[in-house]
This record gives sequence, C-alpha cells and structure tokens, in this order.
Amino acid sequence: MKFIEDFKAFALKGNVVDMAVGVIIGGAFGKIVTSIVNNIIMPPIGVLTGGVNFSDLSVTIKDGVDAVTNEAGEVVTEAVPAVTLNYGAFVQDIIDFLIIALCIFCMVKFITKLTKKKQEEPAAPAPAPEPSAEEKLLTEIRDLLKEKK
Repeated sequence: MKFIEDFKAFALKGNVVDMAVGVIIGGAFGKIVTSIVNNIIMPPIGVLTGGVNFSDLSVTIKDGVDAVTNEAGEVVTEAVPAVTLNYGAFVQDIIDFLIIALCIFCMVKFITKLTKKKQEEPAAPAPAPEPSAEEKLLTEIRDLLKEKK
C-alpha cells in the first residue's frame, strides 16, 4: 500500500503533470517543425542546389539484386535491396533540430524576460505604523530627560 501511495503522490505532483503536458505539446510542435522544413524550407533550398531533393540524397554502398526466375516462372534467387547511406534525411533532421532549438531558445529568453521583469518590480514598502499614544508619550519623556542632563 505504501508503494501505491508513493506512486500516487509522485504522479499527481504539479511538476509531473506539467512535464507530461510539455512532452505532448513538444511532440505536436515537432510535427509542425518537420512539416515546415519538408514543405516550406527544403523545396527552395532544393531549387537553389539544382532541383535536388534532400530526402533522396544517398550513397550506395552495395547494389541490390533483382529476383531471378527460371523458365517455369519459379523464383531462383530472392531480390536483395541496395544498401545505402541516406545522408539527405540526416541533413533534414539537422535542420529540424536547429529550428526547434531556435524556437525553444526564443521561448526561454521571452519567459526569462517576463520573470525578471516581475522580480524587478518589488512591491511598495508598507508605510511604518503610526506610533501609539503611549510610545509618543515615552518619546517625549525621553527627550525631556536628555535636555535636563
């Protein structure tokens, strides 16, 4: 029972719930950035580089083999796909990362500016309380005693 209570306390903490919301929003934001990169940023870059589609850029390490059949139509050798290094997809992922990092940097900078502004504006100090009649009388007596000395 202690384990269940500890887990419940952990799962319902504000920080954990906030983190879960952040992960969900981050996943959706990642899809938006990927769409921006693939559909808006990369096509003009492809035009500038001579019509190259970055996602198709790759280096073939080993050529593939087509399936071989005999006269009867039976498959003698199975098809083997080519082995490639797809560096174009890697370039797109780097651009995705840079855009996401830039957006997060801007958000953190904005939030830091907001929180710093709140901290710089301290509340006006409360006015000193008015001394009571007894304190005023004691102050006058003290001052009179100082004058007599």
